[in-house]
Amino acid sequence: MSVPPSPPSSLAESLTAAFAARAELRARLHAEGTDAYRLFHGSVEGFPGLTVDRYGDLLLAQTFHQPLAEDRLAELEDFYAQALPGLSLIWNDRSGSNSRVANRLDAERNVIAHAPRLFSEMGVRYCFQARHAGQDPWLFLDLRAVRRRIMEMAVGRSLLNVFAYTCGVGIAAAKAGAAYVVNVDFSESALAVGRDNARLNELPVRVRFIKSDAFAALRQYAGIGQPKRVRGKRMPPFPELERRQFDIVFLDPPRYAKSPFGVVDLVHDYPALFKPALLSTAEGGTLVCCNNVAQVDREAWLEQLRRSAAKAGREVRAVEWIEPEADFPSPDGKPPLKVVMLQV
Repeated sequence: MSVPPSPPSSLAESLTAAFAARAELRARLHAEGTDAYRLFHGSVEGFPGLTVDRYGDLLLAQTFHQPLAEDRLAELEDFYAQALPGLSLIWNDRSGSNSRVANRLDAERNVIAHAPRLFSEMGVRYCFQARHAGQDPWLFLDLRAVRRRIMEMAVGRSLLNVFAYTCGVGIAAAKAGAAYVVNVDFSESALAVGRDNARLNELPVRVRFIKSDAFAALRQYAGIGQPKRVRGKRMPPFPELERRQFDIVFLDPPRYAKSPFGVVDLVHDYPALFKPALLSTAEGGTLVCCNNVAQVDREAWLEQLRRSAAKAGREVRAVEWIEPEADFPSPDGKPPLKVVMLQV
């Protein structure tokens, strides 16, 4: 009978094991022009709530359950000073109920944290700041596998990127040779980063950035239409868009959001977004859907999408799950982030 390995006795042991486990992956990523990846995934590698990500010449450590004690932070800094000398490390404590960064930095680290810098992924350049006005890093590294897959299929095709945030998927698709790219997000500051990302890369096409509620944009592209008055109430202003279908639609909504145009609820009502996204996808095209809620069973979610497609008169012709790459290990092979690519 095999005996399970003993848990690491120190943070340094966990960091060492995670670093060694990624040796081959890191070499492969750097060879393809990628210097951004997860170095430590604490929920699986020994310290739940702690993550460490590399973004170019900076390491971003984040805590989500509880702050780091001083000795733990010193241990973290000492390990990476030896493992990756010359890189700065910034710690963001997001363990509060609102997930906003709570810890103060000394003057020197504060300058480093707010300094704009660049990194690369698969030859695409992106902007990065360890601290900025928002909460999340400007590129979600667990979506690298998605960006990789979309780059493989984007050549000569049109792409709609909804809930685009800083437009990473759209920029990657354009860099790979997409013929037409539209990024939609309600945050002007996120789109501004996307525009900066576009300027960093020699893109063969002009990428569009549309500040709009996702429901308003999708309904117009789908041909459903977005009324300016609903139940006698005037809707907030929104850009008027012509009906259009895209070869690829990428849908990455937040867990829950509410606006005058509709409610985003990944647990109880994914179809509210799925239907207009589906109708915005060309016949024979590809709809890529994300669901980041751990409690949602992926097979039940997929069945829900199939039913929604049938109700809309469309057939799901093929299904491909896109799993995060090896720097995002999952204990049971079922990562919290679920991404499914549907041929419709």
